[in-house]
Amino acid sequence: QVQLVESGGGLVQPGGSLRLSCAASGRSASNYAMGWFRQAPGKEREFVSVMWVSGGTYSAPFMKGRFTISRDYTQNTLYLQMNSLKPEDTAVYFCAAAARWNIPPTEDGADYWGQGTQVTVSS
Repeated sequence: QVQLVESGGGLVQPGGSLRLSCAASGRSASNYAMGWFRQAPGKEREFVSVMWVSGGTYSAPFMKGRFTISRDYTQNTLYLQMNSLKPEDTAVYFCAAAARWNIPPTEDGADYWGQGTQVTVSS
């Protein structure tokens, strides 16, 4: 079993920044790829970014240049640094872990999910 707990969401003005964290616990947490998805109001959950166990990453096109995924393997914590935030980034951001994921990762490929953290970008 792997438990995932997100934090770091909140209200931010357009152009601002936030850093989301996802703390993973469980005996085999370090053996899982970890990633971020988001779900905006009235929309389906969409893939944001993933970091494989090897350290390689894969990200959705909208993320490039604004968001950065990273992972602290000593703390088993995944991060998402979000800069230049836009109102359309408003969503609940979910952390997920998977033993195996296709490219691009899909939500039905995840083995574990966190509870989500709300990000609201508004003036």
